[in-house]
Amino acid sequence: MIEQNLQPLVKVTQHNIALLFCNYLKTMQVQAQVKSEDAGFVIYCQSDQVDFAQQEFEQFIAQPYQAKYQQAAWQSGNVTEVSSNSPALLSSFKSQFFSHAGIVTLVVFTLCWLVFIGSSLGWGNTLFHHLQFYPQLSFDAVIQAPHRLLGPAFFHFSWLHIVFNTMWWWQLGGSIESTMGKFSLINLLIISALFSNVGQFYVGGANFGGLSGVVYALVGYVWFIGWLMPEKGLSLSKPIIGFMLFWLLLGYTSLMPINVANTAHLLGLLSGCMVAYIQVLKEKKHTS
Repeated sequence: MIEQNLQPLVKVTQHNIALLFCNYLKTMQVQAQVKSEDAGFVIYCQSDQVDFAQQEFEQFIAQPYQAKYQQAAWQSGNVTEVSSNSPALLSSFKSQFFSHAGIVTLVVFTLCWLVFIGSSLGWGNTLFHHLQFYPQLSFDAVIQAPHRLLGPAFFHFSWLHIVFNTMWWWQLGGSIESTMGKFSLINLLIISALFSNVGQFYVGGANFGGLSGVVYALVGYVWFIGWLMPEKGLSLSKPIIGFMLFWLLLGYTSLMPINVANTAHLLGLLSGCMVAYIQVLKEKKHTS
C-alpha cells in the first residue's frame, strides 16, 4: 500500500532506475516508495517534499549511474515494494551489475573468477605456481616474470574469500572508475597490489593470495576522497568503515580460524589513503 502522506512524483519505464532514485531520496531523509502501474513504475514521495524531489530527479535522470546514487543504493537497508509483474530479478541484476562496473572493474573481476574456477577444476597448483609471488625477490626474478609482482592478487583460496573480495571490488572499484576514471583505478590497483604483496612477502613468505590488499586500498581511497573532496560524490558510511577497520584489527588477534594476510590488508589501506591524498594535492594545485 502507498502511504497516505506520499504522492506521485514521476513515472519511469525501468524498474532499477525507479529503485535507484527511491533509495537516494531515502538517504536524503525523504519518504519514498515505488509502485508498478500501467507498464511503468511510479515513484511516490513525501507530499511536503515534492518540489525538492522534483529538482533532485532532474539532476538524477541526467546521470542516473553517478557514484552518489550507486552509493545510496548500496547503503540503503530498505526494501521497496513492487508488484509481481516487475521485470525478472536476473534481468534487473544484470542491468545494475554492468551499468555500475566499467571495463577495468569487469576485467579484474573476470580474471579473479576465471582463476578461481580453473583452480576448482583441478589446475590450482599450476595456476598458483604461475601467479605466486617470488620465492626469493630479486631484480633478475622480476625481469623474468614481472607479472608475479601482482599475480597473488588474482588467486583466491575459497568461495568466501573470492565472493567477499570481488563483491567489494565491484562496488568500490566501479564507483572509483565511473567517478575518477579508469586510469585512476588502474593506478590504484597496481600501487596497492605492489605495496601489499611485497610487504606480505617480507613478513610471511610467498604463500599468500587474494585481492584483499587491493580492496582495503579501495576503502582507504574512497574514505580519503570522500573526506578531502566530498564534491566528487565518493563516500563510505561510518558503519562500513568501522566494519572494515574492525575486520582488519581482528586479523591481528588469535580469534580468526584461518590465516589472514594482515600485512597486505594494512599496507593496502595505507597505500589507498596515500594515493587519494596525493591525487587531491595534485588536483588542488591545478585549480589554484
